[in-house]
Amino acid sequence: MGCQRLPRPARPVRGPAARSVRISEGGRARLSAIPGRVLGSVHGDDPACRIIAVGGLKPLESDMLLEVVMTVLMVFAVMCTLYWLAVAFQVRRTARLLPSARDGIAIAEQDPPTQRVCVIVPCHNEAGNIATLIASLKEQDYDRLRVVLALDRCSDDTAGVARRAIGDDARFEIIEITECPDDWAGKVHAAHTGYHRSEHARNADVLIFTDADTQMDPACVRACIAIMRHRGLDFFSLLSTLNSETWFERFVQPITAFELARQYPLLRVNRGDERQRAFANGQFMMFDAGVYRQIGGHESVRDAILEDIAFARRIMYQKHRGGLLMADRMLNCRMYDSWPEYTRGWKRIYTESANREIKRLRRYALRVPVVTAMLPAMSLLLVVVALFTGPDTIPLAIGLLAVASWLLGLSMVYRMSHAPLRDLPMSLLGAFLTGRIFWEAARDLSQGTPTTWGGRSYVRKAEG
Repeated sequence: MGCQRLPRPARPVRGPAARSVRISEGGRARLSAIPGRVLGSVHGDDPACRIIAVGGLKPLESDMLLEVVMTVLMVFAVMCTLYWLAVAFQVRRTARLLPSARDGIAIAEQDPPTQRVCVIVPCHNEAGNIATLIASLKEQDYDRLRVVLALDRCSDDTAGVARRAIGDDARFEIIEITECPDDWAGKVHAAHTGYHRSEHARNADVLIFTDADTQMDPACVRACIAIMRHRGLDFFSLLSTLNSETWFERFVQPITAFELARQYPLLRVNRGDERQRAFANGQFMMFDAGVYRQIGGHESVRDAILEDIAFARRIMYQKHRGGLLMADRMLNCRMYDSWPEYTRGWKRIYTESANREIKRLRRYALRVPVVTAMLPAMSLLLVVVALFTGPDTIPLAIGLLAVASWLLGLSMVYRMSHAPLRDLPMSLLGAFLTGRIFWEAARDLSQGTPTTWGGRSYVRKAEG
């Protein structure tokens, strides 16, 4: 006997569509467990024909929709797998081929450095940070060390805090700066003035420029000099280990910093050939003093908002050798105290690192949330859907592989930067907020919004 369909109800049914449920002979479906409304049933003598159609779609239409959804989710999952496996491979390769600053301790023990070193610290209203840095500099285990604090137009008690922290340590000197020329960036002028007014700085073999909000391991200076000499570098910089205390440092900062590292991969920065990508971190820049003078010192980058990248490019263009390594807790830094400061600071960094190109900033604003949040989220959704839609294991396997790849790649990024792994799930939020920073940076650049930094305001011109 053929299958027959019962009459459909006259009243149209509204509600979410639900898939068809096949009832085997002698079985019973609990309709209350099926979302949607019952439209009718197909019945007949053949048990295989006994189907209940629910929702607003016919059985065939429902199956086709589900197949399309699964296919789209699987495509996203494959993309997620490929991207994050590539990230994991790159992080592993970087760790294998490049040392960290901590590896310099062993190098220094085998071949102790003897150069005269001067650390120059440009400071603008750093009363809350300067004592911590001074304490870490006083604990350095390198004897031939001098420190210059260049206090740039400070309106707080930075000078008083610094003098109390220094005490009677003769290795330190303070230079107070009362004005900054209009054609100089404030931090750049402070570093330049600190160098030229200090006899210790002018006579040093190695110059280190560091920020007031950093903190050094006792072996930092000795280890970095050893690495610089061991690798034959003229210019050397560190990517500091960032503090993880506030909510934005824990949830957003790992993704924000990772995105910058993605634009400037360490292996490319350290190539030393025509494929090198010039980059440095102004929190810690170490120069061979002769090379520093040869390239024109800070006067050569007098108007640069990010003097670190400007120096890295001058070093590369003039055929000197530069390097950038992970600090591995040898240099720690808390960059910003509040979320507004954080967004303002990273907008400045992203804008300059993107060469003030609006299109590039907007492209990054879309890319970051897609690859760091949307692809993993779609992969998780694929796993959930696959668990509830049938016995086919292929979609489930693809989804699980994608999620595992994401967790592997991102956890390796977190471990390399010493970010807490417990905060990894919040990277989804961090990706969207990082994308927002990119978008606001592009907006500010297109509108000519001034950048306030170091006590001065700068209007930057878009390059593209």
